[in-house]
Amino acid sequence: MLFHYDGRTTEWDEFEWSKRAIHVSVSKQTKWWYAKRFLHPDVVARYDYIFIWDEDLGVQHFNAEEYIKLVRKHGLEISQPGLEPDRGLTWQMTKRRGDREVHKVTEERPGWCSDPHLPPCAAFVEIMATVFSRDAWRCVWHMIQNDLIHGWGLDFALRKCVEPAHEKIGVVDAQWIVHQGVPSLGNQGKSENGRAPWEGVRGRCRKEWGIFQARLADAEKKYYLDQGITPPNSTSV
Repeated sequence: MLFHYDGRTTEWDEFEWSKRAIHVSVSKQTKWWYAKRFLHPDVVARYDYIFIWDEDLGVQHFNAEEYIKLVRKHGLEISQPGLEPDRGLTWQMTKRRGDREVHKVTEERPGWCSDPHLPPCAAFVEIMATVFSRDAWRCVWHMIQNDLIHGWGLDFALRKCVEPAHEKIGVVDAQWIVHQGVPSLGNQGKSENGRAPWEGVRGRCRKEWGIFQARLADAEKKYYLDQGITPPNSTSV
């Protein structure tokens, strides 16, 4: 099956295998929408690892078999390849280190990490190029929201699916990728009040992040109360 969110389907017919594939195309959706509907944990249970990747990643320096070997060697349940240091970086955690196979902790800007074992300094990878073990995916799939599109905030919550998260979530440096920054979703936004379409998409991403945080906090509070436990004063997402 091939999932399209850029509206381009017939262009794939240049490849012989495309005519044998099932193509699913829905506008204004992203990989998380498709994953929620088509990659149920029972459906993909035959696979040891699930790669949920963006479409604009350069893989010239990446070998999937070698990557999996390193993931197993270092006990990573949730991971991503290191990002080429000079392009498309948002978080220091995702930056490739050239002197090691894997890293699980980093230093961020002052004040960004309340705890060295919590995101974004540890127990953290980005949603751009995430790789999940079978067991981790079964948990993460349930956190994906049916009505949210972009998945913002999910990367800060992944730690809730593995334990201890600061040991089982990490970045594989020896197999790395390049974020090419192709804005394929930008033209699906609305141009309003002189703002470019991509600004509308970015605004929705931020709004969804807030919605996801609120839902996760409410769910955790309900869990504690159902267990007869006093909820913590605050929830760090």
